[in-house]
Amino acid sequence: MPSSSPDDAHWMALALAQARDAAEAGEVPVGAVVVRDGRLLAAGRNSPVAGHDPSAHAEINALRAAAQALGNYRLDGCELFVTLEPCPMCAGAMLHARLARVVFGAADPRTGAAGSVLDLFAQPQLNHHTRVTGGVCAAACGALLQDFFQGRRQAARERAEPLRDDALRTPDACFEPFAAALPPVRHMAGLPAPGGWRLAWVESGEERGDPAPLLCLHGPGQWGWLFRELLPLLPARRVLAPDLIGCGRSDKPKRSDALTPAVQAEVLAQWLARLGIGQVALLHHPGSADVAAELACRPGLRVLRADVFTPQAASPHARAAWHAPFPDRGHEAVLRALGRRAPPADDLPPDAAQALADVLRRA
Repeated sequence: MPSSSPDDAHWMALALAQARDAAEAGEVPVGAVVVRDGRLLAAGRNSPVAGHDPSAHAEINALRAAAQALGNYRLDGCELFVTLEPCPMCAGAMLHARLARVVFGAADPRTGAAGSVLDLFAQPQLNHHTRVTGGVCAAACGALLQDFFQGRRQAARERAEPLRDDALRTPDACFEPFAAALPPVRHMAGLPAPGGWRLAWVESGEERGDPAPLLCLHGPGQWGWLFRELLPLLPARRVLAPDLIGCGRSDKPKRSDALTPAVQAEVLAQWLARLGIGQVALLHHPGSADVAAELACRPGLRVLRADVFTPQAASPHARAAWHAPFPDRGHEAVLRALGRRAPPADDLPPDAAQALADVLRRA
């Protein structure tokens, strides 16, 4: 890629001023200027939102203004300076305009068409070739974009409210055939974790200030119904069995990045803190080992012991329970994140539950 000239930083500073104007208008901060013979010919900034125009990128707006100034759609001898690497649409327009040179600031690893994702300017079959220089004032151009998107994410978090009862939640009717096997479900919403999701859990035993309640984590795609046989066998101990986010009666966000072990552990840690629980004994399905490991690392929570149980093949009735939280594709994000089309068909049958309860009572 050709090196920059001493004047490039000056023209890029003008493009940055356009990008700042775009940010103030609520647009993604990208700005561009067109220069000919050392003279500013035209300027443009991003405006697709305000103009309801997907083509209104900063480069396109600058090219249009330059063509009007020259009275010609061919911009021979012109140079375009833009704060972000051009996308394929803008790169194509630049080649059609016959620009002599394009100079950009920050690289765009997602849509950049000047070398990051593809390089349209390097295609030998084209009948015009535009010289390209990248990385001019790249730090300033990139910082402007980074600050803009950080501000948007922060604003989104500040606007976040608990989801409605009918948003991303499986209807209660889907769980009615299995409700009698569990204590009444409890819910907690408005946790600080991103999304403000509502967590569902069941609880049994005596809430008597137990220094270490037993926390039971089901497997991927399952829910607290897995522990239906175990809960009655530990009447003298406080037992908590939550439905992980994306599962059971908890909220089911559609994005897979909301279902990582780290996010699951953060939600659980905040839930336990709100319950006033600072230490737990942990019992988990082998498929939840990553969540358990993440949870053990959370500050303010002490895991006194962690036990893993071995599930067994599920009965047809159990398979119906595992499918209950997923009545349609809108609720199946956790299964897609796991690369599965159905929940795992394993279970904790009565004989296994009894043996596990005996071990936990002796602990």
